[in-house]
This record gives sequence, C-alpha cells and structure tokens, in this order.
Amino acid sequence: MSANAMSRSLRKLGLGLKEHYGIIATNKLSLLGFWIIVLFTLVAAFAPWIAPHEPWEMLFDSKGEFAALRAPSWEFPFGTTHLGYDLYSQLVLATRTTLLIGATSGFISIIIGANIGLIAGYYGGKVDEVLMRLTDILYGMPFLPFIIILIALFGRKLEFVILAIVLIIWRTSARVIRAQTIAIKQRQFIAMARARGASDLRIIYVHILPNVLPLLLLYAAFNIAWSIITEASASFLGFGDGETISWGGMLYELWLSGKTRVAWWWFATPSVCIILLVTSLVFVSRAYEEVANPRLRKR
Repeated sequence: MSANAMSRSLRKLGLGLKEHYGIIATNKLSLLGFWIIVLFTLVAAFAPWIAPHEPWEMLFDSKGEFAALRAPSWEFPFGTTHLGYDLYSQLVLATRTTLLIGATSGFISIIIGANIGLIAGYYGGKVDEVLMRLTDILYGMPFLPFIIILIALFGRKLEFVILAIVLIIWRTSARVIRAQTIAIKQRQFIAMARARGASDLRIIYVHILPNVLPLLLLYAAFNIAWSIITEASASFLGFGDGETISWGGMLYELWLSGKTRVAWWWFATPSVCIILLVTSLVFVSRAYEEVANPRLRKR
C-alpha cells in the first residue's frame, strides 16, 4: 500500500477533523455531548484567567464578614466552603486537573490496549496466551481497590494517580481489539500483503490498524470516561493528589467538613460536572459505536 493510498483509506475512516465532526453530527446527543466537552476543555485551558480566586484563599464578603458556607449568590455564584473558599474558583481549576487525568490516562491506556490486542490477535499461539492471561489476571482484580493499593504504594502524586489508572483500564480495549484483529487477519488483502513481502509490523500497523480505528476511538472515549470516574472515586476516598484540586477532591473536602447535609451547593457543583462530562463522553462514543457497528444505525 502506497503512502497516498494509506492516506486515502485513513481519511475514509474519519481521521480528518471535518470527518470526525461529521460522524459526531449524525447523532443529536453525540453533538450535544461534543459541545459540552468543548466547553469543559475551554474552561480547563483558560482556568487561571477564569478563576477569580486561588482555590484555598479564604474570602470575605463586601461587608467584610468571613464568607463561610455561603449559598450561591451574585457575589459567590457557586457558594463557598466552611473555610470560606470560593467553589466557583475551585471548580474551574479542578476542571483542568480532572481533564488532564482523564485524557492522559484514557489515551495512554488505549495505546497500550491497542498494541496488546493487535500483537496478541495477529501472532496468536504462545504470544496470545501470555498476553491474554495477563489480561485475565487484571480482570480478576477488584477495580477500585487495586487503584487505591497502587496509589497507597507509590504515593498520591498526580503522575502516580495516572499510572495507577492506566495499569488497570487498558484490559477491555485489548480484548476487543484482539478479537477484531483475529477476524481481519483472515481476510484476503492480508494474505496479498504477505505474498508481496510485507513485514509483520507493516501488516499490523498499516493494514490492520486502520480497520480497527473506529473501535479504538470508541474505547478511547470509554477509557477517558472511566478514568474520570476512577480519579473522582479515588480522590473522594482520600487517595488523590493533595497538592492539586479535582472534582473528586472537592467532594472529599466536603465529606471531611461534615457539612454534606447542610451545604447542598458544595455537593451539587462537582457532582453535576462529573455527570455532565462522563455522560457527554458516552454520547460521543455512541456515534463512533455506530461507525464500528453499522447495524446500530437507524434505518
């Protein structure tokens, strides 16, 4: 396959920005989810300029009174914590941390899962046996407890939180890509590529990879969503990075304060953001699921 032919085939699979948007725009919920993700991304990108206060800055109102546990108002749009922290500023700055963890963990895990699935499915035999038994071992481990143990061992730094999520979340995508690779390698164009002297790596990454791309994009969205949920869960249990603020970390601080039943606004703002972002990712993944499985499309 020439470079031009490869480029054309990849463009047909929607690698261009216009093609991606075209796939998403075919579904109204996917399009809504896309724009919500864009909104969160813009908030994360411009967080230092949007947030009016530091996340742990104690505030006073216009009358000079300590602004502790203030309900949402014009002065404090999302309210304040029991220590007078501005929840709007915390939420904006936490968006950057949450998106960084979610996107980094999601994309690294899909790269690992894709490579393991492609190699296991293509070579089969002992290679497949070893890689799939490793995957089975990870499937046998409880998800959240495994993450908590890893963070407890390595530390609560941001990079270790990402590492802990990556080490466990790649397993599903690896199995799905493996199954798809096994089916694709039996096709005639793969036999023709072998007959022309194509190397194994070229067959895997030039001929097979473009055909599993819709599945990769689908599971990339799933992995990002699960990474966000996992980070929020770990942070809520006190295993997040204590030096940075995230949505799960905000809920953890609420629980520590003992004001869960009093400060409803403190609970609502990060919870709604988590639900909105994860749901939006699921909506976008639905569009790619229809590309990967055309039978799901409405007739």
